[in-house]
Amino acid sequence: MSAVAAPVETKTRAQALRDELEAHNHSYYVLDVPSVPDAEYDRLFRELQALEAQFPELLTADSPTQRVGGAPLAAFAEVRHAVPMLSLNNAFEAEEVEAFDRRVREALRIDALEGVEYAAELKLDGLAISLTYEDGVFVRGATRGDGAAGEDVTANLRTIRAIPLRLSAAPGAAIPARLDVRGEVMMRRVDFDAYNARQQTAGEKLLVNPRNAAAGSLRQLDPRMTAARPLTFFAYGVGVLEGAARPATHSAMLDYLQALRLPVNRERAVVRGVAGLLDFYRRTGEKRAALDYDIDGVVYKVNSLVAQEQLGFVSRAPRFAVAHKFPAEEALSVVDSIDIQVGRTGTLTPVARLQPVFVGGVTVTNATLHNLDQVRAKDVRTGDTVVVRRAGDVIPEVARVLLERRPAQAQEFHMPTQCPVCGSGVEREESEAAYRCVGGLFCPAQRKQALLHFASRR
Repeated sequence: MSAVAAPVETKTRAQALRDELEAHNHSYYVLDVPSVPDAEYDRLFRELQALEAQFPELLTADSPTQRVGGAPLAAFAEVRHAVPMLSLNNAFEAEEVEAFDRRVREALRIDALEGVEYAAELKLDGLAISLTYEDGVFVRGATRGDGAAGEDVTANLRTIRAIPLRLSAAPGAAIPARLDVRGEVMMRRVDFDAYNARQQTAGEKLLVNPRNAAAGSLRQLDPRMTAARPLTFFAYGVGVLEGAARPATHSAMLDYLQALRLPVNRERAVVRGVAGLLDFYRRTGEKRAALDYDIDGVVYKVNSLVAQEQLGFVSRAPRFAVAHKFPAEEALSVVDSIDIQVGRTGTLTPVARLQPVFVGGVTVTNATLHNLDQVRAKDVRTGDTVVVRRAGDVIPEVARVLLERRPAQAQEFHMPTQCPVCGSGVEREESEAAYRCVGGLFCPAQRKQALLHFASRR
């Protein structure tokens, strides 16, 4: 016996409910302006659920009822990106930004007086993803992965209410036949704190920081776990655009995405020349602490899309963009000991074992001291109180020693004359800073690191 078809007026009502619920989602999660009380939203949601239950033909992939998460996944499938999702080169000093601008001007043959027009935006600290829409409907979402291919996390992305399941265009904006949107999934600080407070009350495991929370949430095999986490999303670029006019500039592209009701961060500007770039960096740094989400710098992109194509790419990064990172976060810790790590080529690297300290978003217990010359230059000793820094917010290192806190029993470090792993001799070439174990593949540490290197992606 076939199911009873839904009457025309029921189909019309279901579509009206879908449209209204998505409009309320956009107001609440993107515009941050709730349009109806929660009770009214819940009433509309339950009405749509009831219609879909009564007439299964009304259930569509873009229905708001499908955000709650389906059955657990066995694994994540691989998704090849139509256009690679490349990483950005980093700049840490004003001189590096000046050098970036100079390279751009020389390639585009623009003099310093005229200056290059740039789009400046925030470097969001979350997880980069790609969203694919076909005829306005969200069909697939993937992580960046290695840039060429990522993991299919469509089911998890459907649970994020800031991501529209169907695009709806503002007047004058056409919905494209295909659109690959690039953006960042993240967790706002207030949502992170509220989630952890609930977890603590329930005696459950706490999330470490908003960035790890976003990345971990998207890689849950059970979409219902992702749905329980308060994630949000900001779009910052486009990989593929077909079936609609392509804007002339990056800033106009962001305006276009916003017209499609995709969330775009408001903290952006179009500036000209190095002075404009550095002023945006300064102003962003001043308001960083007041933002309700984490950032680790700003991003500069040549605004003209034609100029972007002219500049092209080098290696795995675009020539037309650079990330200007904020100074690394710093914290104090105490050196419990200084040990030696033996690398693939036999290099002996001193490593400070630290009392655990939270810096740059993670708990740090080890920090590289690079080589003996660095240990001597910084005068790092066991027992010292040191400033720990995550250089580029990635690699923990000892920045300096607080000599006024040095205890009387602080012990000076000496490079061993024998490899601490295999007992072979240690040598240092006159022209090198590094000490090396001469054991070669006889040394278990070198064998292990050689195998890891051989099996690595590169």
